[in-house]
Amino acid sequence: MNKVIGFIGAGNMGEPMIRKLIEENVFKKDNIMVTAKTFETRQRIHNNLGVKICEELSEIATNADYLVLAVKPNQYEEVLHQIKDVIKENAIVISIAAGISSKFMKENLNDGTKFVNIMPNTPVLVGEGLIALYPNDTLDKKDYVELLSIFKAFGRVELVDEKLMDAVTAVSGSSPAFVYVMIEAMADAAVLSGLKRDQAYTFAAQAVLGAAKMVLATNEHPAKLKDNVCSPGGTTIEGIRELEEKNFRSAIIDASLAVAKKSKSMSK
Repeated sequence: MNKVIGFIGAGNMGEPMIRKLIEENVFKKDNIMVTAKTFETRQRIHNNLGVKICEELSEIATNADYLVLAVKPNQYEEVLHQIKDVIKENAIVISIAAGISSKFMKENLNDGTKFVNIMPNTPVLVGEGLIALYPNDTLDKKDYVELLSIFKAFGRVELVDEKLMDAVTAVSGSSPAFVYVMIEAMADAAVLSGLKRDQAYTFAAQAVLGAAKMVLATNEHPAKLKDNVCSPGGTTIEGIRELEEKNFRSAIIDASLAVAKKSKSMSK
């Protein structure tokens, strides 16, 4: 793609997205502009990725055809205030933060400015992310085709109604952290049982990866896939009994609902 993409922010989400765009050759390094709050971060990104670094927000806003806001939600209002009058004509502003609504974007951008709200998750770094995108009336069909061609570099893309984005934040945006905790706990148990630490993480992570691929590849209900592993009177069903006794299922549901509730409160 010959257009220019700019990133305002290059942290835990911005940097993986930049890396993947380079790896997949969606944008050439010369067509990627990045700015970050600190000199150290800007220097690190330049040294590691070789993209163009800018010190001023206005430089990116006036040149980028796609402008990714990879900053914390509480910084959005200030950033948009600084750039809204200098955004390149027909550029698309891309919001990736939880709790940022279409209403918020319209209120903080000039009339006629194109934008899109998406919710990515950190597995974009390895091409196994999920981008939830919800449409709005500032974009046309051509815009969506171009955006999808970019976002597919990160993994899967799903169109979602905006009113469901808080649920998406829970089930996709925050949930990788829940999975990491589970992998760590599984590995701890394996170490306790005598397995070496590096092997324990490999076994635990590969089991999660394989199980997830089974769900996506077979389209079987997760309960059926679970049943297929549980032999009568066997080891797995004993583990399932223990999880149920410790309210594992309820804990995951409660954690996800807590994330959705927090996301909804942030959008206010």
